Amino acid sequence: MNIAKMMQQAQQLQANMQSTQEELAQKSVEASVGGGKVTVTATGAGDVTAIRIDRAVVDPDDVEFLEELVLTGVRDALAKGKEMAATEMKKLTGGMNIPGL
Repeated sequence: MNIAKMMQQAQQLQANMQSTQEELAQKSVEASVGGGKVTVTATGAGDVTAIRIDRAVVDPDDVEFLEELVLTGVRDALAKGKEMAATEMKKLTGGMNIPGL
């Protein structure tokens, strides 16, 4: 077992992971809910970057409905971003389950 080679491989993996995380921060996913009335855009890093709301869904007498649509859209977009990130990380680790990734 060559410790120096293992350390070199670990350093390469770390560099690749950092690069992938930077790329994920630039990639975005969208989630639409309510028949497209609310659309949320998020990055693969988990940042919500935009929320679009169709005027037709804005009803001052039913704010709770709009709140629920926005919350659902945010959750869906973040879940898609996490899924995208997990897929990219699996590519780096060869499918190994590494805690914290």
